[in-house]
Amino acid sequence: MTNTVTWKQLPRIVSLGEGVLSEMAPIVKELRLSGDPLIITTKTPKMVAGSEIVGDFEERGYSPKMVVVKSEGMKEVERVIRELNKDDFGFVIGVGGGKPIDIAKIASGELHKEFISVPTVASHDGIASSRASIPDGEVQHSITAKPPIAIIADTKVIVGSPWKLTSAGCADIISNFTAVKDWKLAKLQGETEYSEYAAALSEMTAEMLIQNVDLILKKSEKSIFIVMKALVSSGVAMSIAGSSHPASGGEHLFSHQLNRVAEGERLHGHQVGVGTILTEYLHSGESGEWGKIKDTLKKLECPTTAEELGVTRENIIKALSTAHEIRDRHTILGKGIGEKDAEIVAEKTGVI
Repeated sequence: MTNTVTWKQLPRIVSLGEGVLSEMAPIVKELRLSGDPLIITTKTPKMVAGSEIVGDFEERGYSPKMVVVKSEGMKEVERVIRELNKDDFGFVIGVGGGKPIDIAKIASGELHKEFISVPTVASHDGIASSRASIPDGEVQHSITAKPPIAIIADTKVIVGSPWKLTSAGCADIISNFTAVKDWKLAKLQGETEYSEYAAALSEMTAEMLIQNVDLILKKSEKSIFIVMKALVSSGVAMSIAGSSHPASGGEHLFSHQLNRVAEGERLHGHQVGVGTILTEYLHSGESGEWGKIKDTLKKLECPTTAEELGVTRENIIKALSTAHEIRDRHTILGKGIGEKDAEIVAEKTGVI
């Protein structure tokens, strides 16, 4: 008897480098995508990339349309779907960060259209994955969505984005270490399928980033190239797994819960980075890798303490002790740790 394997859809083309935005139309032709594009973006990405894409398509005889999204959530997804239905566009291009790319990803899947991902920041690995993050009140839901048929990441565009966004992307990648450990725990509990290949790719991606920290800190196009390559690999690992397990464990639950208990806005990747320090300590104790992770995050100019993150001591303790409530997923947090234990972990790691 042979084992069965289910193959997942992965990007057919990844174009990463300086000036690759100009390759958009030729890539569309190579992929044999018919019809006109619907470009989904937000205000700033429209200026740095969206308008150029529209102009290039118009010069080649297409009739592209651009939709500038202003909010997150399913209502905005439904609005984009109505736009797609209105003029029967052939394919979808998401240009920007998490919001437009996730909306493009979901809308294209609902209407069975192909989707091209064009990131303008290096802040998240959703640019290549089959997962989308959609808010519902105070809760952030990770749902199955259509992965991109192509990714076009122009380092000349991305290098102009704020460094804090790139550092957040780096922290998100580093969290793969604890995410995979949690995935293995879930497997042992019989709660999920486990892919050795996806797990290895996820861990290798995080290790590659740590090994190149000094080069990344030059904040050059080469730096962006390394970070984007890591983000694409992490997204592909999720697509192979068919879930977010390779890149999302207890550290992500901590981040989502911190959004609920602490006022103000913070970058998801930075919160996840702090969550990785805490959950790594829970996995391996004082002698574990949490110190190495913390030092790497410091080098990358990421927050590693409550004060640097802009939250209170109480916020950290509350989020860590209640993060298990966010999602029915087995992690090192189990069915919850008490506030006293959460306080000890946060103090031992220097987070508070």
